[in-house]
Amino acid sequence: MTVEHWGLLSTRSMTWNESFTRAGMFLSLVTGSVVALALVAQATDFGEGFLLFASLLLPVVLFVGASTFVRLVQVNNEDSRWIQGLNRLRAGYLEMDPGLKPYLVTGWTEDTSGLMRSFGAKPGKQPNPFHAFVTTPVMVAIVDAMLAAVLIGLLAFNATGDEMWAAGAGAVIFLASMALALGYGWRNSVGFMTEMHRDDDLPE
Repeated sequence: MTVEHWGLLSTRSMTWNESFTRAGMFLSLVTGSVVALALVAQATDFGEGFLLFASLLLPVVLFVGASTFVRLVQVNNEDSRWIQGLNRLRAGYLEMDPGLKPYLVTGWTEDTSGLMRSFGAKPGKQPNPFHAFVTTPVMVAIVDAMLAAVLIGLLAFNATGDEMWAAGAGAVIFLASMALALGYGWRNSVGFMTEMHRDDDLPE
């Protein structure tokens, strides 16, 4: 059990390291792309060359951002699985020695309350519905939505020459992208948690 415990801790550490690394790489790419767009804009005076460069660059950055978001959702799900395993091991420790219970600050049950306790949430406190907006996946989703809005706005302006129409199209795409990302993240996480609790290896 001790070997399994340390193995889960190591795996969880690697999972979080991947999460931070991927998010950092994406944000670095966004920063570099913004600098490149600024330089091209100065060189072309926001002419056709700028629009062509932006329409080629932004889809690539958006693809990286979308794949980063999907992977971060998966990483969060995997982390929940490792937390479940750690809670199961603590339950085993308590079976062997119930006197250890006062010394545990993390959870030892596999229900939502036990998992939240191990994540550091206050015991008995209901999850804050707005907490999702400060998580790494949603942060990346917001940047992705803005990239999609800028791309569509530029294409719309290039096609119509109307700034208001382009701004409106960008706003619609931003809201649609956020709704799509939040819906995907919610369905994926809820589905994963449901399947996790249906695990045949769960103790009675």
